[in-house]
Amino acid sequence: MKGKTVLISGAGIAGPALAYWLERSGQIPTLVERAPRLRAGGYVIDFWGLGYDIAEKMGLLPDILASGYRVREVRMVNERGRRTGGFDAEVVRQATFGRYTTLPRSDLAAILFRAIEPRVETYFGDSIVGLEEQADGILVRFAHHPARRFDLVVGADGLHSTVRALAFGSESRFEKFLGYTVAAFEVAGYAQRDENVYVAFSVPGRQIARFSLRNDRTLFLIINAESAAAFGDTQDDAAQRRYLHARLSGLGWECPQILEALDRCNDLYFDPVSQIHMDRWTQGRVALVGDAAYAPSLLAGQGSALAIIGAYVLAGELARAERLEDAFARYEALFQPFLRHKQKAALGFASSFAPKTRFGIIVRNQITKLFAARWLAKLAFGRSLLDRIQLPNYETSASRAHA
Repeated sequence: MKGKTVLISGAGIAGPALAYWLERSGQIPTLVERAPRLRAGGYVIDFWGLGYDIAEKMGLLPDILASGYRVREVRMVNERGRRTGGFDAEVVRQATFGRYTTLPRSDLAAILFRAIEPRVETYFGDSIVGLEEQADGILVRFAHHPARRFDLVVGADGLHSTVRALAFGSESRFEKFLGYTVAAFEVAGYAQRDENVYVAFSVPGRQIARFSLRNDRTLFLIINAESAAAFGDTQDDAAQRRYLHARLSGLGWECPQILEALDRCNDLYFDPVSQIHMDRWTQGRVALVGDAAYAPSLLAGQGSALAIIGAYVLAGELARAERLEDAFARYEALFQPFLRHKQKAALGFASSFAPKTRFGIIVRNQITKLFAARWLAKLAFGRSLLDRIQLPNYETSASRAHA
């Protein structure tokens, strides 16, 4: 197919990546993003595997590496700040043959968006409120812009996808809550700094971590084991801050200072840790990609890379196919088995971040100490770092269409 108009909801990771490959293959993408501008802040991600390879194909690797950090160590500490576990991050670089970096998710999103900004129309500060399939396309109603007809619509709008809700049904049908919440925020001027070291303190069911960023900024990541009902409204900023104060008050280490930092931060990210499970990612003229379709969970560590891979596959199949339904069928047939494996592997990651008992914390810390034996660390990490999928070479189709 060529020359199709494609509306993409979401200007995070999957949306701009999809727009890049669609535009290269001769399609006409348009982005719509609820936020008034690209989102800043959030959390840092580890970036490797096929997502890293595809970013290299896009010519984005120099910018990604320039924004990234070369983490030296993951360090577990007790309430007095003394090391109780952790490992040298070099073992991860060895397992990925050096093709690995850590960077803010918002930086990756900005790099992807800059790659398509001059050529792709974007609506910021707007959202889709209605979808109406018609014989010759799909009529999209927006909250602010006039209605427009497109050939297809793609939801790349994250865990709480509006497109998924409109086309497939309520989020509750597809979300699997994993029993944790996650919060992330940044502040400037935090006194304690350990450059390129991820420092984490745990008590049963909770982990509080910090990572020093450039320009005297520090990122904090807070994970809490929680029931589905206890954390309340995830859109209420004041309620989120009260929740975090209740969970961290009275704890040791740097928790009093971190709560002070929380009180002065301007942008707090807060969400349940969940996966999205769907039998189908496509329906009629609508498709889903990234977390909207298959969120593996934030703590799995590869959501952004999987969003980039999924965008590459969906765009590639749309470029190859004569009919929309054939492209959608191949996208799902190729990518769904791989994603189910990734989601299954991710289920154990959350418990390693925030073990629910003191014994579990001790065991986790002792296991990480064993990674000083690099052959053992490589064996442990190697399996989880491999992307066991053979992707077609879509660039040939894209190059022909772009010529």
